[in-house]
Amino acid sequence: MTHPFKGAGVALATPFKEDFSIDFNALEDLVEDQISNGMDYLVALGTTAETPTLSLEEQKEVVACIKSKINKRVPLVLGMGGNDPYKIIKSIEETDFTDVDGILSVTPYYNKPSQKGLVEHYKLVCKASPVSVILYNVPSRTGVNMKGRTSVEIAEACPNAVAIKEASGISSQVARMAKHGPDHFAVISGDDLLALPVIAVGGIGVISVAANALPGKLSQLIHLANDGKFIEARELHLQMIDFFKLLFREGNPGGIKAAMEIAGKAKNVVRLPIYPISQKLYADLEKEMATLL
Repeated sequence: MTHPFKGAGVALATPFKEDFSIDFNALEDLVEDQISNGMDYLVALGTTAETPTLSLEEQKEVVACIKSKINKRVPLVLGMGGNDPYKIIKSIEETDFTDVDGILSVTPYYNKPSQKGLVEHYKLVCKASPVSVILYNVPSRTGVNMKGRTSVEIAEACPNAVAIKEASGISSQVARMAKHGPDHFAVISGDDLLALPVIAVGGIGVISVAANALPGKLSQLIHLANDGKFIEARELHLQMIDFFKLLFREGNPGGIKAAMEIAGKAKNVVRLPIYPISQKLYADLEKEMATLL
């Protein structure tokens, strides 16, 4: 059986106008650009979308816009995480899951739960979710690392926990999950820079930031790797490696918003507390992207 989230996924950015309102025309163009350039599924309302600074009404409008533009052509995943499982459950109960294929739920942040606490948290979220759940482990943002054996335990207890977006950077953790996880469970890279190595040890793809600017090259890289064409995939990875590093030099989504402007896809506008990248980094991005566009 083909995994529903195998391949190249994108964590969609939210384009803004100069007055910081949402640029829905640019958002529609972004969605179309992703699909036409071979991206396999889209993730809305993640970190890259600047979701913490979107009002609940804006979040609904963004999802409605994306759903309409996708028009059921590729799967859609919604970011639905938090550090209180009961608030997540309430949000799930109030969400219309029409044309939604999964949710991406980050580990609880700030309160730094134990591994047992993580298991029980996800059991509640998975039980409440009417769609597939992608776990999300990103210790650099949350303050807690969900160990490989913990993720496997969650997957064994929850049939709809179908994958993990893994952004710990711990290769042994990825390999453990790929080896010991149940058949319905897969590892997805949460880091563009590590997507190729993750696939090499058993992962199935990436949820990418870089694809907002360069969807064609990113999808090609992932598809080559998933087809076992690692020499060709490595060549493309090496072409893009400096770009990947530049994107995150001053944080995400500051870097990708600048890259999207350079690529002609959206304005370089972010909402506080995110701040535009420096002129030096912008110039470095321009120079690097000239070799890729």
